[in-house]
Amino acid sequence: MAAEPPQQQQRCRIEDDAEAGGAYRLQKFRLYETRSNFYMIGRDKNRTFCRVLKIDRSDPSELNMLEDPTTYTEQECCELLNRIHEGNVASGGLKFVTACYGIIGFIKFLGPFYMLIITKRRKIGDICGHAIYSISKSNMIPIPNSQVQTNMAFSKSENRYKKLLCVVDLTKDFFFSYSYDVMRSLQKNLCDQESGQSLYDTMFVWNEYLTRGIRNNLKNTLWTVALVHGFFHQEKLSFLGKQFWFTLIARRSRHYAGTRYLKRGVNEKGRVANDVETEQIVIEDVPEGCPVQISSIVQNRGSIPLFWSQETSRLNLKPDITLLNRDPNYEATKLHFENLVKRYGNPIIILNLIKTYEKKPRERILRAEFANAIRCINKTLPAENRLRFLHWDLHKHFRSISANVLELLTKVAVYTVDLTGIFYCQVSSISRIEGPMISSYFGNSDSSDCSSLNFSNNGDDADSLETEISSSSSCSKLKLPLFQKGVLRTNCIDCLDRTNVAQYAYGLVALGRQLHSMGYMESENIELHDPLADDLMRIYETMGDTLALQYGGSAAHNKIFSERRGQWKAATQSQEFLRTLQRYYSNAYIDAEKQDAINVFLGYFQPQQGKPALWELDSDHHHSVGRHSAKNTEETPRSFIRRSLSDGNILLETNTPIATKSIVQNQPLSEIAEGTRKGLSESTFKISTCESDLSDERCTTSVEPTQLFKDVKEDDCPESDYICLDKHGDECNCSNFLDVDWLSSSGNSFDEDLYERSSISGLLQDNDNGQNSASTLSGSKSSFGRKEKKHARNHTDRGKASGEYSDDFIRWVNDGEMLSL
Repeated sequence: MAAEPPQQQQRCRIEDDAEAGGAYRLQKFRLYETRSNFYMIGRDKNRTFCRVLKIDRSDPSELNMLEDPTTYTEQECCELLNRIHEGNVASGGLKFVTACYGIIGFIKFLGPFYMLIITKRRKIGDICGHAIYSISKSNMIPIPNSQVQTNMAFSKSENRYKKLLCVVDLTKDFFFSYSYDVMRSLQKNLCDQESGQSLYDTMFVWNEYLTRGIRNNLKNTLWTVALVHGFFHQEKLSFLGKQFWFTLIARRSRHYAGTRYLKRGVNEKGRVANDVETEQIVIEDVPEGCPVQISSIVQNRGSIPLFWSQETSRLNLKPDITLLNRDPNYEATKLHFENLVKRYGNPIIILNLIKTYEKKPRERILRAEFANAIRCINKTLPAENRLRFLHWDLHKHFRSISANVLELLTKVAVYTVDLTGIFYCQVSSISRIEGPMISSYFGNSDSSDCSSLNFSNNGDDADSLETEISSSSSCSKLKLPLFQKGVLRTNCIDCLDRTNVAQYAYGLVALGRQLHSMGYMESENIELHDPLADDLMRIYETMGDTLALQYGGSAAHNKIFSERRGQWKAATQSQEFLRTLQRYYSNAYIDAEKQDAINVFLGYFQPQQGKPALWELDSDHHHSVGRHSAKNTEETPRSFIRRSLSDGNILLETNTPIATKSIVQNQPLSEIAEGTRKGLSESTFKISTCESDLSDERCTTSVEPTQLFKDVKEDDCPESDYICLDKHGDECNCSNFLDVDWLSSSGNSFDEDLYERSSISGLLQDNDNGQNSASTLSGSKSSFGRKEKKHARNHTDRGKASGEYSDDFIRWVNDGEMLSL
């Protein structure tokens, strides 16, 4: 039998590699054109094979393309191009257009389709051997040739839409990878087998709409790149002479995306504004081919998940907050937290940093409403799945001379990291990280999906997992993997300045755990004065500035970071003043156009002939206006908010009811509790601007109070809202609320906050009948503090006697750091 020629053998190897899904990825492209077609030639990184995509140029209004199923060698591809040239000599032949590095997508305004391509890229890092790139230059090319284009292609409206799209600067803060799913966390990438088109449907792929046409046509993602918007930074750091690679990634959600005053709160699908996932990755610096340890931890930020807004004003630096009565049963808020549970698992810890006292009530009304919403949701959940709500007025404590904001936030971070844990694993070689890797711990097991494992940080579960791994692993030297389960969600009003400080504190505590798990340090703690803490603060400060520019229009207010560095106070004040002016100017004069550009880029507005142009609409809530019906867009319309010039008061409006939608969720919170979901409806009752007048009568579901300390009977629970949590998350009464102001109440109190403390405490009480107990508070302010202190002492004494409390916790309370409001 005659041997196959070398060319045929090479093709067989290429096809086998393609079927195996190995290195079969196109990374370099060359675009050619004839009068009737575009031909895009895609090559792999090593130029071992080529694929051909043909795009029709003869139709002025439709997008038609055909992918050649043949896998060509380099020589065969050259021969094919020569034949195409010879066949089109009469019409000008085949011409080279440009080299490129992937298709961003296709878009149509009023005239022809356009193709967006990457013409220059820049490597900004790599994760587990997979390169990460940013865009240095892009190009938008019309598909039809000039002879078939209509007059609409050169109209003023068409040119205006093209300029508007360019407002979304693809060379800033967009990044992608050909071989690593950068839109997902490291833990998900190493555990799950999800790939292909399903990854484009995730919330962090910003060109999902632009690539939808080509992906649906070709049924693959070979020719496109998935763009993530946010922040990416990687550098080599060291601790005690040992080096490691540190990567910080922020992924901004494309759902309900936009600018500061134009996107606030939550929409009816449970999507919140300024939703950003932050991932901190640590990779051991070892020679290639050696076993490597990798670790990551994820946290989240997002707008307060209520229906509220602020309209841009050129006359007021701080526009009024408008709280809408559109969701009396907090259905949208429930959907938001169901989505968090689906993405990260339980527990969900909420750190709320908004103000508790203001001369003119603005932020605090949202705090009270947010507390009501969490309480309502928790009444439908079993104790182990309840949302954990922590509140701490960062702004107030920063003004206090005796308060150390970062140290106090570090205490909160220790508590939350203890609850969620971190992700850690060891692989035999970084060059082998290709797809799901946790399956390597289980030898030849058919299941490589980590969802079958128990990711909790409970000691018994960890022991059972270690036994399972050691009995089935093909490499006994690999350490026991750890998994993150649950997430910390941080918010202030803008989720920019205060939130970034809290995320840094969380990242510092997490970094200590990561380095400890890798054996870099014996202790789990990194001191705030350590040089590594300064390096981390610098990176988080850069991330905060980047995210603030995207959402707020200026760099972040970094007074806490500046003070920590010892920066001259006058220089800090000047810097903060200039950033305030820059943010005001951007919000008042630039954000409207920027919001329009985002809506066009994401496909939330699709121009159509005979319909109003985007710039003719009164607001950006126009998702139903477009080429397709509203059901084909990601979001549905939300009524326009009219702002009256009140004297700083909260405006409360009643708008058109939200239509009830049938949304399928995996294990929704309400299903876990075997509850029923009511549709969103209009609320007509009155809510005053005073927090103590807020009623919780909207929460109609009542459950028995959860009792985590078995020796404390229900009758022994304090009547006030005093709540104590030790470092293991144990509670002293039947609520999941904690005002973290108690952490520093002994020495950092403000006289002006006494009334606020007594009034707000009732809003956080979770009594048996589910009603707000603010009206039941009585007695003097001083007696209220003594009563709270007495309850704290009583509970700690009982806990100490029963062994429920640790000695550290007893000392924590007795030292006066966690007493009354």
